[in-house]
Amino acid sequence: MIKMKIKQISIFLENKKGRLWKALDTLAKGKINIRALSIADTSDFGILRIIVQSPDKAIELLEKNNFIVKTKKIIGIELDDTPGGLSSVLKILNDNDINLEYIYAFTHEKSEKAILLLQVDNLDLLIKTLKENNIIIVPSKEVYNL
Repeated sequence: MIKMKIKQISIFLENKKGRLWKALDTLAKGKINIRALSIADTSDFGILRIIVQSPDKAIELLEKNNFIVKTKKIIGIELDDTPGGLSSVLKILNDNDINLEYIYAFTHEKSEKAILLLQVDNLDLLIKTLKENNIIIVPSKEVYNL
């Protein structure tokens, strides 16, 4: 069975000089390549969300280096990297009363395509809705190995 849910790592970072670098340097020294990332911050801390090739190895390294780490499952979809590509997907979610907690996107070697990473409170409903609307869900293994 193809796994659709992607393991996302969230790293909680104090808003102190060098903390982001230290987290990314820890991954680099462990030879862990980042496939996608997003960072959000408040005045006291930031949350670095990443997708990596080897999530379990990354978690182990980060925790060993005193980072607070959480994991969450998310979904990746492929969409046209053109004006309106994102809007068309968001309309489907809106029409089906699916509320996004957050999204982030990246492009890859497939020209004119982007991968959108989505988090909602009910991933199974999201997967069902996306499939019913012929949206391409990118298998987790494919995202990890981009």
